[in-house]
Amino acid sequence: MKSTFALLALSGLSAAAPLVTRKEAVTTAVFDKLLFYSQYAAAAYCKVNNDSPNTKITCPQKNCAKVEAANTSTLTEFENTVETDATGFVATDATNSLIVISFRGSKSEKNWGANADFTLESFSACSGCEAHSGFKESWEETQTAVLAAVKKAQAKYPKYKVIATGHSLGGAMATLATAALRGNGTTVDLYTYGSPKAGNDKLASFLQKTDKGLSYRVVHKADTVPSLPPSVPILMPFEHIMPEYYISSGNKVDVKQSDITVYKDGEDDGNPSDEVDPHRWYFGPISSCDNDD
Repeated sequence: MKSTFALLALSGLSAAAPLVTRKEAVTTAVFDKLLFYSQYAAAAYCKVNNDSPNTKITCPQKNCAKVEAANTSTLTEFENTVETDATGFVATDATNSLIVISFRGSKSEKNWGANADFTLESFSACSGCEAHSGFKESWEETQTAVLAAVKKAQAKYPKYKVIATGHSLGGAMATLATAALRGNGTTVDLYTYGSPKAGNDKLASFLQKTDKGLSYRVVHKADTVPSLPPSVPILMPFEHIMPEYYISSGNKVDVKQSDITVYKDGEDDGNPSDEVDPHRWYFGPISSCDNDD
């Protein structure tokens, strides 16, 4: 059985998590947003949202009810790009005044190949920024369509808020998309779930600035993927954006507000394991459309 994320085999190389210095409870308003945007991330796994633009977002596995209740329409959909199989959509949400960019997590051999390509390359969004090579290639295969769709939507709906989201590989792609958009002056809020590290400390620092949007990185207890790629000083200086929103509850149970702790700096490694269930459960079965064809 193939791993959900190709780098799980390297988990033993991961550096220990930094000491936690500041933590706080999550607010009700933020909790509601984390839950809501997890469903947009889940929707990117559903084929029906990747192959038919100008349609309403739906989830055949019934795991995005809040999104299905909104008045949505996809502007562009992309499925299995040539080199990396990058997949996702850009949609408008008239109910909540949103423009949403959502990327699918790993599903194919090409996705896993992109995951495993973990050298760092220069990333033009910000000075000194470097990005994971495979994630960068995945983003670059979609950026023309994504940026054009966002620009067109903003011209038509200038008061709509731009959101980028994704789970796993999709979270890393959403991170790079957010950096690119913020680097161009666009305000974007970022919500990722079980995302691996997308780049270096310069990229993380750039995304932690709040003048062009807020960043929410969600991690589920015992999910190994967020600890990857390994962080090795000088050789592989990958770094996560902060803060981290850490879910302490188990698998296949509803997440309560009290289950989430916000780590403002430092992070909780959550005792990563090689089990895939923690990675697949973010406020619900986030990747349950993975086998939906």
